[in-house]
Amino acid sequence: MGHGSSKEENGAAESQSKGSRRARLKQRLHLHRRRRSRSNSPSHGKLLNAENFAGIALLTLVRAEMKFKDKWLACVSFGEQTFRTNISDQTDKPVWNSEKKLLLEKNGPHVARISIYETNKMSRNNLIGYCEIDLLEFLTRDSDSNSNSEILDLLDPSTSDKIVGKISVSCSVEDPIETEKSFARRILSIVDYNEDGKLSFSEFSDLINAFGNQVAANKKEEMFKAADKNGDGVVSMDELAALLAIQQEKEPLMNCCPVCGETLEVSDKLNYMIHLTLCFDEGTGKQVMTGGFLTDKQASYGWMFKLSEWAHVSSYDVGLNSGSSANHIVVFDRRTKRLVEELIDEKIVLSMRAIYQSKLGLGLLDTGAKDILQSLSEKQGKKMNSVESAKDIPKFVEFFKDQINLAEVKHPLEHFKTFNEFFVRELKPGARPIAYMERDDVAISAADSRLMAFKSVDESLRFWIKGRKFSIQGLLGKDQCSNAFINGTLVIFRLAPQDYHRFHFPVSGTVQQFVHIPGCLYTVNPIAVNSKYCNVFTENKRVVSMLSTAEFGKVAFVAIGATMVGSITFSKKEGDHVKKGEEFGYFSFGGSTVICVFEKDAIEIDEDLLANSARSLETLVTVGMKLGVSKKLANIGLPNIEKCVLQD
Repeated sequence: MGHGSSKEENGAAESQSKGSRRARLKQRLHLHRRRRSRSNSPSHGKLLNAENFAGIALLTLVRAEMKFKDKWLACVSFGEQTFRTNISDQTDKPVWNSEKKLLLEKNGPHVARISIYETNKMSRNNLIGYCEIDLLEFLTRDSDSNSNSEILDLLDPSTSDKIVGKISVSCSVEDPIETEKSFARRILSIVDYNEDGKLSFSEFSDLINAFGNQVAANKKEEMFKAADKNGDGVVSMDELAALLAIQQEKEPLMNCCPVCGETLEVSDKLNYMIHLTLCFDEGTGKQVMTGGFLTDKQASYGWMFKLSEWAHVSSYDVGLNSGSSANHIVVFDRRTKRLVEELIDEKIVLSMRAIYQSKLGLGLLDTGAKDILQSLSEKQGKKMNSVESAKDIPKFVEFFKDQINLAEVKHPLEHFKTFNEFFVRELKPGARPIAYMERDDVAISAADSRLMAFKSVDESLRFWIKGRKFSIQGLLGKDQCSNAFINGTLVIFRLAPQDYHRFHFPVSGTVQQFVHIPGCLYTVNPIAVNSKYCNVFTENKRVVSMLSTAEFGKVAFVAIGATMVGSITFSKKEGDHVKKGEEFGYFSFGGSTVICVFEKDAIEIDEDLLANSARSLETLVTVGMKLGVSKKLANIGLPNIEKCVLQD
């Protein structure tokens, strides 16, 4: 063999080669550690119980057929992880044969999104098509065919009823015993230096020593001899892998992961197996996708973005949007259970950081820039109501093509005579199903938005709102703020420009009153909300609507204007009896926010929304999704109430 004979070598040669073998072993393990450090395995920091384990899926992107020629890469987003292929050289029929193993949980993410990008851009690549596949459904469906492959339509990002290509994928679940054997086979291959599929005792000894398990080290001769049936001093890797798999079941050899170095709980066999399988993923010999990305947008960025990360000009992470992390706002899509990046023009981001995240910037607002924002919003509002503004609609749709679904819009684009008509567009009937429509004890999402929910104001200040003067009394005004609201539950619905901008009633009841509170028109973007220098919600122009309900008591519904939003229009009046899900009004052009304040102990907010908010992570929701349950009835044990109703 390339490292010397696999038979017993003389002592001098063995001593001389021992250091070099260990050096090569360390180098190989270091290579895997570097690969692994770029990935975010769900097994790390999160233990899974057997009841929730659904399997480990091996997803392979085989090839695609596109309607025009270019160089292509593909991204797979699943939960809070995203992976990408290399760029294919084939221009019209790209071939990747790239694979990734994904942990499936019964109560976790099931839907993988596959995004196809053309790669002719310097700073970022252009999204051309996408598809979604429910892996759990795909793997458990009844089929007359034994094939685990399928050809899926690639949809246009701007409208889901247009097909731009096709992609061939395969997906399978590996048998747990075979998973363990294949893992052992792959890790043994590290010391098979000439790759002939046979190992000597000295090679095997190096690997066992690397595991750091003294008990196993004392038994390595015994294990090796058990596999070396003919006593010739070499064994095949398949033979040794089978032996190690059996030994691992009796007495685990590895107390720590040889790839990432993390200490393993050997008594927890399920999580032990999951960790090792995902951490040391060499697949079946095909190209393994590159990991370590949060969203497909991040994975698709070109070298200019990587350079800015390296220079600390921008960063990419979940959490509060301050400093360089404010360049990229990452939110959690509740429907697909994956992370997505919010699209914002880079120039706008830089200007917002300069104004809202510095004393100097806020000082400019105090010296007259507030009036400029007011004037700018009024002028922009008039412009967006002009006939000439209609020409901006196609450009707007193109920029937000991955986040505006024209198939849901009630009218075609040519119907809208001004930009604002499109901005306040209606959706087709049934586009936003209402959770538990006949049950007034279930509250729903009031808007297509990025949602934050907190049991108290103190929690909102700890995890999200950093303005030093924020209070419920400041938000609602003294006359509207009863004692029951002071320690109440706070739900923030932030609407971005690309969203459907009509807001709806989260609960059923009666509209008691409207109170108009004048103010500024700061942006409601997290860059401002997360800033300690300004108090967006209590200083902006807003309208407080008080709703009286049988199940939730009083609910304050606060519609907040923002930069470019000079108009808040209501479709109901005082005294109207309303049903949850009914339209309440709309915001004209710009980003905006709705805040709902519930009285103390009136509502039990869904746990997933609270958990994301505690991570300073906004949840992307749509009108009608379940928000929470009245605490009056929460303890009765209502059937299926814990399930979120999400739209297809």
